[in-house]
Amino acid sequence: MQASSGHTRTAEQLLTRTEEEIFADLERLCSAPGYSHALALFCFRDSYVRYSGEMQASDMDHMFSRSRLIRTEISSLIGSMVKRPVNFQHPGSDTIHRYMTETEALLEELHDSMNAAAWQQMFGDEPGVLRPNRVKSGAAIREPIFYGGESAYGSQYRDLAIKKYSNDDQWLLQHKGFTIGDARSAVAAIAKLQDDKVRSTHRALASQPRKSWTILPGFMFTAAEVAARTGLHDGSVRAILNAFTYVEGSNPGFSALNEYNAINGAPLLHTDRDQYILFQQYSLFEALYESPFYWLNADRAYAPKALSHRGRFTEEFAYERLVHVFDRGAVHANVDVWKSKGEKLGEIDVLVVFGDRAIVLQAKAKRLTLEARKGNDLQIKDDFKKAIQDSYDQAHLCSVALMQGLELTDADGRPVQIGRPKIVYPICIVADHYPALSVQAREFLQLHAAADIAAPLVTDVFAIDAMTEMLESPLRLLSYFDLRARFGPRLMTMQELTLLSFHIKRNLWLNDQFDMVVLEDDIAADLDIAMAVRREGIAGRATPDGILTRIRNTPVGQIISQIEELAEPSTIDLGLLLLQLNEESVDCLSKGITQIMTATRRDGNNHDFTISVGSASSGITVHCNPASAIVAAQALRAHCEGRKYSQRAASWHGLVIDLHGRIRFGVKFEYPWIADARMEALAARLPPSSRRVPAADMKSRPPRNAPCPCGSGQKSKKCCFR
Repeated sequence: MQASSGHTRTAEQLLTRTEEEIFADLERLCSAPGYSHALALFCFRDSYVRYSGEMQASDMDHMFSRSRLIRTEISSLIGSMVKRPVNFQHPGSDTIHRYMTETEALLEELHDSMNAAAWQQMFGDEPGVLRPNRVKSGAAIREPIFYGGESAYGSQYRDLAIKKYSNDDQWLLQHKGFTIGDARSAVAAIAKLQDDKVRSTHRALASQPRKSWTILPGFMFTAAEVAARTGLHDGSVRAILNAFTYVEGSNPGFSALNEYNAINGAPLLHTDRDQYILFQQYSLFEALYESPFYWLNADRAYAPKALSHRGRFTEEFAYERLVHVFDRGAVHANVDVWKSKGEKLGEIDVLVVFGDRAIVLQAKAKRLTLEARKGNDLQIKDDFKKAIQDSYDQAHLCSVALMQGLELTDADGRPVQIGRPKIVYPICIVADHYPALSVQAREFLQLHAAADIAAPLVTDVFAIDAMTEMLESPLRLLSYFDLRARFGPRLMTMQELTLLSFHIKRNLWLNDQFDMVVLEDDIAADLDIAMAVRREGIAGRATPDGILTRIRNTPVGQIISQIEELAEPSTIDLGLLLLQLNEESVDCLSKGITQIMTATRRDGNNHDFTISVGSASSGITVHCNPASAIVAAQALRAHCEGRKYSQRAASWHGLVIDLHGRIRFGVKFEYPWIADARMEALAARLPPSSRRVPAADMKSRPPRNAPCPCGSGQKSKKCCFR
């Protein structure tokens, strides 16, 4: 391998080099004449998605390639380049490609060096012998902190910045010369302008000599072009651009990947020809969201007010997004919990009550400090405690209080009346991108065991935004929280958006045969496209094919919608159970519901359909019964109790619908199975033709000529196999 210093090194020598040595070589390479042209080509290759018509997941394959440079790597290259005056002279196409080859080799070596700390912890003193290690050191956490990817979409940074800083507009106007709304408009215009320029620059290459090819002009623009796109005054545009422009000489301390890199807060470069260069749009979006925090807090007199605004933003945004899913009357902000008169136990930032389910959300505005990013063990754990552990401890304390029925009041001191919930879902969110949050939560979070309080969901405002955007109905969102809490310990991923995408596509259900499932980031491609369609207006599918599309217009889908409207405790469990069924079971149940409605319309009698779920740990009986509510309830009760007993099930759901599939009422029976002679007789009288389908998590079908598992008595090929 040819190192950038010009010295040839063997593989063995490279493996023994320190991070400092490798980074020094990388820095020398980035300061080479014309390196900016290689940087531009990296950004074009690894940051842009090229497609025609509607964007497909396959168009994004290269974005998940292991050979692609991620944003943090490219930012490190830019930060190294600007430590010396940048030479924009074109070095020739051969030199550009040599720069790129050497850069990739050095970055790979740097990654291997950082990984060494994690590998050392996985092996004991004996060569080749693995050892369990649940507490990772800061040195090992550094790798996922730097390479773990982004938890937010650029559009989220762009749009949420207004909500985050709108209360600080007066300070921004006075000290920076623009409002956050003006800055958002300029940043959005720069992104659109750059897209157009990159496309036109790329097309123009075909008519130019190959040796002079460069994509760098596509990343350049002027203040006048931005002003023309936004309609903002030239002075305002200049003020905005200057606020996000790197000041030469301000990055001397950037000598390692996890050191402070000034280019992240000021990603624009200003040339001597009065042009601006932006290598990564995402960095400008993030700077819009992050940098004002540092400006505001540098003003010691204003800092307390800025911190107050930041805390309010996190809580208010979470409240707003949950109201988007649940009725406003079901969502309560700033709920005080009282242990006794005058003795306050705690405060719930956002409380959601839906039937017999509750969500307790605690918001924190703490972030991962620079010292923690460097791998300082104590600082990583201290940051985690302040940002996550304290938040979870408070959420758990308040969840227990809900179970105990303690007094609740809103921000105005008025009582908040709720019944004791059956299950509480604690959620802890942070306001900013918290690198490797899922990894740190798995390693450091100290859990509190309690019946009927789910495992906590630890995430950020961006994931909550995406969840409530895609799972826009109460049952859909609760189902995700429920499955996330149930299977979370067996799922390993770098970010929440990957899990959300997996759920939307396939349902977040794991068979017992899987002890651990590792999900790669490319699973999120369909969600990435859907969010871009909804927030950016690109052509593509706004809803990925999966759980949100396949049962929407089926009888089961219509019943789920009705359960959400009713919000009755007696049917919420049924709704969540229906959402956990696989597609085959949903199809069988939908057909059964259609059949009993048709039969009842034909003869006016009661007809029923039954399925068992999850190896008969539960089941569902649907009656289409035109009789009075009392008569229908008696018939349903007897049928459900008999079915529950015969299947030795832990629970059983019953539902009565009318001739048009509308829910009349529902019941649930949940109690331990005990042998009983009366129930034996009741179960024996049940018609043998009532159907049962395989468990929700069963994916395979029985042989065509085998008896159908639904219990119809027919061969599978003539029954549910079809």
